[in-house]
Amino acid sequence: MNELFAKLFGSAPAPLVGVDIGTSSVKLIQLSASGNSYRVEGFAVEPVPEGAVSEGVIAEPEQVAEAVKKGLQRAGIKAKNCALAVTGSAVITKVINLPADLSEDDIEGQIEVEAGQYIPYPREEVSLDFEVLGPSPRNADLLEILLAASKTEHVDVRREVAELAGLTATVVDVEAYAIANAFQLVRKGAGIDDSETVGVLNIGSTVSTMIVLRGERSIYSREHGFGGHQLVEECMRRYGMDAEQASFLQRGEEPPAGFEDEVLEPFRQNVIQQISRALQFYSSSSDYSSISTLFLTGGGASIPGLAEAVGNEVGISCEVADPLKELRLSPKINTRELDQARPALTTACGLALRGFD
Repeated sequence: MNELFAKLFGSAPAPLVGVDIGTSSVKLIQLSASGNSYRVEGFAVEPVPEGAVSEGVIAEPEQVAEAVKKGLQRAGIKAKNCALAVTGSAVITKVINLPADLSEDDIEGQIEVEAGQYIPYPREEVSLDFEVLGPSPRNADLLEILLAASKTEHVDVRREVAELAGLTATVVDVEAYAIANAFQLVRKGAGIDDSETVGVLNIGSTVSTMIVLRGERSIYSREHGFGGHQLVEECMRRYGMDAEQASFLQRGEEPPAGFEDEVLEPFRQNVIQQISRALQFYSSSSDYSSISTLFLTGGGASIPGLAEAVGNEVGISCEVADPLKELRLSPKINTRELDQARPALTTACGLALRGFD
């Protein structure tokens, strides 16, 4: 299958820089490994100009690459191989069932034959890969196959960003599965048993993704049209700020007078309603068991009081995910900056871990 995208679920040389390209910022992290433990060697969160990225589509690769270069320089990251993710409308994922007695070559051939059923684009325009998840829980004679597809142009533009930033893209992943990969660290830090079904809500700038994990497997993924930028926009409107000034919460700065009651609480209540709907979508469209714990990731997860308020509203435990909780830190790491960025680094962390698969 496609030369680059075929490495979606495969191994890659370590170390990798995990590069998470979002609508409002790029997040980078490099890890090192010693035995079964990891260390953070460097990280950065750099803003991208408005309009450079929209709902997973990179419109201005040069501007995004410039942000990546700034982040690499600020973090002191020297590694040249990176892992990136395709996200949003740029990627299609689907779990399909095929006979359990097929070899991997037979599975690949069958997927090529049937690809048109699942992908609304001409096959020659698509980068395609698959992973065998295991026997179907409903029928032992069938295998569950995770199919991932993206228009090749979305893969190519990420490779272009990497090259412009002086990196080589050795892995292109899917955002939802990078988050699932990082969750092995979240589970360990939170003391969550592998048998539990948990939800992960990645609150991005304009789009949030609800992912449900059973063990290490992603069994559900759906995007929802809300995110943290709505709070930034309200601050811009109410206080006459520009986008950078209105991002004061992300920098840990003191908010304007009246912010808590007039702006933050209404926004928080709106997000709670959106999260309740996201959980209802999962419950109504899935045969799998109910969620025991909901974890919040992404930049929006840092909204003060959100996790506690969500837990009270939906009646399940809700926590802010911290994939770095059990990781050692290089002496050069600025811990204050890292503490502000922890949940926002989840996807980048999952990408960096691909170097140790």
